Amino acid sequence: MEEIPEQQQSAIIKIVLFGPESTGKTTIARQLAEHYQTEWVPEYMRAFLQKKWDSERQKISVHDVLPIAAGQIRSENVKLNKANNYLFCDTNLLELQVYCEYYYGQKFPSELKEAAKHHKYHYYFLTGIDVVWEPDDLRDRPFDRSTLFRSFETALKKRDLPYTLLQGSEQERLQKAIAVINNTFSN
Repeated sequence: MEEIPEQQQSAIIKIVLFGPESTGKTTIARQLAEHYQTEWVPEYMRAFLQKKWDSERQKISVHDVLPIAAGQIRSENVKLNKANNYLFCDTNLLELQVYCEYYYGQKFPSELKEAAKHHKYHYYFLTGIDVVWEPDDLRDRPFDRSTLFRSFETALKKRDLPYTLLQGSEQERLQKAIAVINNTFSN
């Protein structure tokens, strides 16, 4: 069984883009990294599952969860060493936990829950569902967006994590995120 690596600690400010599928997390993570001239961590789960889909025509199973979690943290640790002031994470273990609870109930690995509880991030941007859902090989819940959104928001509130809801156009979301980052983390 694969173990989840330790999250590397650093003075770099780690910000997570968090929310349901097809809500613009990747776009905003990439744009913020470009704006702040730093690194962003792509969603490991997407690459892992696309490869699985392409070779086996199968989607996620509960057995994929720990390898995905391990890959996400390894990717984050690598990018952290290259980052400049900020690291933008297109998902994290808490997001994986929310998806696991949604798809599998309480049957997901306890190691994931434990790791998600102890991994630290400075801020979250919760991406709203007010954008057009774009289908692809992996996205499968266009009609459950409100349910999933509430699950993501509940996860943040339950843990009292700092977050801002991003809604509106791509440009409005980006400008709001930049304003929040500048106001929250200015020296």
